[in-house]
Amino acid sequence: MAQVIQASELTLHDVKEKFNLQQVDDEQFFREWQDNLPEVTDGEKQWLDRVKADFISISEYALHEEVVKMVVLAPLLSLAGFFRYPFHPDAEVQVAAKDEEEIVRGKIDVLVLKQQLWVAVVEAKNKQFSVDKALPQALFYMLKNPHPSQPTFGLATNGSHFMFIKLMRQDTPQYGLSDEFTLRRRGNELYQVLAVLKRWQQTTIAGNAISQTTNLSYH
Repeated sequence: MAQVIQASELTLHDVKEKFNLQQVDDEQFFREWQDNLPEVTDGEKQWLDRVKADFISISEYALHEEVVKMVVLAPLLSLAGFFRYPFHPDAEVQVAAKDEEEIVRGKIDVLVLKQQLWVAVVEAKNKQFSVDKALPQALFYMLKNPHPSQPTFGLATNGSHFMFIKLMRQDTPQYGLSDEFTLRRRGNELYQVLAVLKRWQQTTIAGNAISQTTNLSYH
């Protein structure tokens, strides 16, 4: 009988070994978090300033994952346009990978769809962990994207720190990472996070990357 493994238990080494996945450090591999970003309006900045202030306030207490998701992720996805037509949210989506020896299973908490295409995946966990803890699970979900010929994009966040991911599955699967954004610095780096999400939303609607997937893993 095949052994069942939860996606949340995977290490980065596990994912690399199981899927022959390689990290690419060349900054030219992943320009989509830096180039041609849309403007973040003054109104959006004011809203994101409130999001940051709210998170800093509630972070003094022990936080349930759903509270962090409501305070930080929901405003970001809303401002980026992922809750409006042609996108719509789904929830409790099961993902699995099987071979003769084991089955890896995971649950996606929020899935935003454009027709039958994956656009955003949110996996909610605990704000006390580094975003590095979210990376293996995020990559596992991204590898299960049903459109392997197109690049897959993701965001790993614990509510206060954010890191974008790009995955290419042609030939040898490869991934690259953005710089890490944080609410713990002066200013508000949610502006940059929103700009990247807005670019991916606009690109998807324009049809320039029809099978593009955004996987947001919140660990």
